[in-house]
Amino acid sequence: MRTKAKTRTALQLFRAGSACWDAIPTPCEHHASVMAAHSCGVLKERFAKTRSLHRHDAEQRVWAAPNKRLQGKGLCIYKDIACKRVSLYQNGTTKHCLQKRLCQSELSIPLAAVILDLSKFFQEAAAVTAKQVQIGNRPCRIYGTDCAVNLLLQMTDEHELQNMDSEVEAIAQGSAHSFLFAAVPVKSWNDELSPWKSPAVWGKESFGGNAADTLRFLTEQAIPTLKQEFALPENVRIILGGYSLAGLFALWASTQTALFSGVAAASPSVWFPGWMEFEQQHPIQAQCIYLSLGDREDRTRNATMAAVGENIRALHRELAERRKSCVLEWNSGGHFKDADLRTAKAFRWVMEEHA
Repeated sequence: MRTKAKTRTALQLFRAGSACWDAIPTPCEHHASVMAAHSCGVLKERFAKTRSLHRHDAEQRVWAAPNKRLQGKGLCIYKDIACKRVSLYQNGTTKHCLQKRLCQSELSIPLAAVILDLSKFFQEAAAVTAKQVQIGNRPCRIYGTDCAVNLLLQMTDEHELQNMDSEVEAIAQGSAHSFLFAAVPVKSWNDELSPWKSPAVWGKESFGGNAADTLRFLTEQAIPTLKQEFALPENVRIILGGYSLAGLFALWASTQTALFSGVAAASPSVWFPGWMEFEQQHPIQAQCIYLSLGDREDRTRNATMAAVGENIRALHRELAERRKSCVLEWNSGGHFKDADLRTAKAFRWVMEEHA
């Protein structure tokens, strides 16, 4: 009865959304031994995938310091110490307040909550540390963890790169899934991301229609290099995303190949001349598509760009009728508001939908 009461208490704390580990009841000796045995395999498996991309400073910045603190509280990521000290950790001395993300079946082993939350902690710490990798003639900025189950690709320009750290941090904070994120730069936004040539819609800069070359770089150079360099599994889920014209590029790329399992298109330029007719004849092949738009984006005097609202609604309807896993989310404001957070939300949704 005592154990059941304590399990109910833990369940109540979980349903409340967050709780301090001081409040978690001490398990009976039987459960402590079960938790210790459970922790050995799970800790080893989960934490093996959360090392920083910077292997040389991982011990100092991501791995060693948290591990030292955990040892002081009676828990260590290493198998032998975790087994020996699990009872010490359960004595209520720890001061960490961690948000619960457990299903009810896992509540019988309270230590599993520690494992999941600490795994997320290490993943976030590694994700926000950038590394530059030269792929072909493009200096790509890489975030995340090696051996990840998701490969996120985003075409970017210099302006977007300024906010890339905050975008990746938002992705990591909102998702429990491991990922490797590659920000791939373009020199000419209008030329390299447009699927075909088109006259200027605003200003004097026209569209060069060189998206095919950009897609070829991703499929023949970037993706193979990232898989090899960061030990990605063969069945890694590749999600192509982007904002504005990069969002349209992601949608268009998915009409050309089935390589991308998901598309994260935040405020995509679906106003682009000829896009809607093209997509009807060359359907998007990805199974999971995220679409979003600012609720003020279609309020413009530019007749071409004003069609973006009607077009994105029509595209969402078409995808839903084809039984794709898709969503259309409306954000507050115009096109240039919170581009980094909107794009992060797009990637998070696709990863969660894939899980």
